[in-house]
Amino acid sequence: MDVDGLTRTGGPSGTGGLTAAAGDLLVLVGTMKGAFVFRSGPDRREFQVSGPHFPGHAVYALAFDGRAGRRRLLAGTTSSHWGAVVRSSDDLGRTWTDPAEGNVRFPAGTDAALAQVWQLTPAGPDRPDTVWAGVQPAALFRSDDAGETFELVRGLWDHPHRPRWMPGGGGLCLHTIVPDPSDPDRMWVAISTGGVYRTEDGGGTWQARNRGIRAVFLPEPDQYPEFGQCVHKVAPAAGRPERLYLQHHWGVYRSDDAGESWTDIGKSLSSDFGFPIVAHPSDPDRAWVVPLTSDEFRCTPDGRPQVWRTLDAGASWEPLAGGLPERDAWLTVLRDGFTTDGMDPAGLYFGTRTGQVFASADEGERWRLLAGWLPPVVCVKAAVVP
Repeated sequence: MDVDGLTRTGGPSGTGGLTAAAGDLLVLVGTMKGAFVFRSGPDRREFQVSGPHFPGHAVYALAFDGRAGRRRLLAGTTSSHWGAVVRSSDDLGRTWTDPAEGNVRFPAGTDAALAQVWQLTPAGPDRPDTVWAGVQPAALFRSDDAGETFELVRGLWDHPHRPRWMPGGGGLCLHTIVPDPSDPDRMWVAISTGGVYRTEDGGGTWQARNRGIRAVFLPEPDQYPEFGQCVHKVAPAAGRPERLYLQHHWGVYRSDDAGESWTDIGKSLSSDFGFPIVAHPSDPDRAWVVPLTSDEFRCTPDGRPQVWRTLDAGASWEPLAGGLPERDAWLTVLRDGFTTDGMDPAGLYFGTRTGQVFASADEGERWRLLAGWLPPVVCVKAAVVP
């Protein structure tokens, strides 16, 4: 497949920064060997790209912070030699901070060392300087200086369940952070393989919220434990704070009561195994998943990539594959490898372990190849520049 409408910045290597105007789109792509930044106008037709930023570093977490007049990129980078840090850029990637001592560190006495930053999530506009970081080993960190320094959230770290959380295939990681836009003190996190936890007091206390999620590896009648489920991703429904969508290791679920209970909605999919789930930016009944064959064979079923969409909150699903490879494409999309840009109609973007990035400007009806030969993609995020 050819890549059309793509230009590079910063010379042959494309490592310079980009310029962007209000209303432009940024697509941030983290890979096992660096990060790439794509920029387009509001029409999403032509893209520029810069990168690799942090060549040779694994970049599992990226975010754009447009609050309080900022245009800040945040990146969680991991070097096999220097370890994991959170870096930031206020000029869209032309220059980056490089914290010499590491700005995400477990305090003395925790008997833990940071392995990787899995998630970076700016808080809502009412807390314009707060940024949350999810890490491995599974823990939540909070920054109140827009991502320059971070402190461990002790309420979750000291939870009595934590010693019994077990690592999943990707390690014991806190990979999802979902702030409630209607309540700055309420937030959900997802941990592999701890499950979903919710706070109502800004992180002081946490409760497991996994009722109805089945852990099929456990014997009957113990398949619905209080915690320990292998949750892959959680996505909030726009305009309906009580609704959440969830992709589990063995199922797709919806909650209509803020995580108090979950209903299986994945029975009509080609496979209910997968990693990411994405909710529509304005319609709470719409969501998308990318099914994979099974736990044993984590590739697209029959070598035919399809994005499945629901228009009725999971009562039914339909496959979308226009423009995607029709055969012999055994692709894998990881938990943070799929995102929406929040525009109307919603743009969708997903990256693969084999280095492709696909984009749709019409909610998945038609796809194009945005990049074809990147290192393995582990993170894709999108944002509109304010």
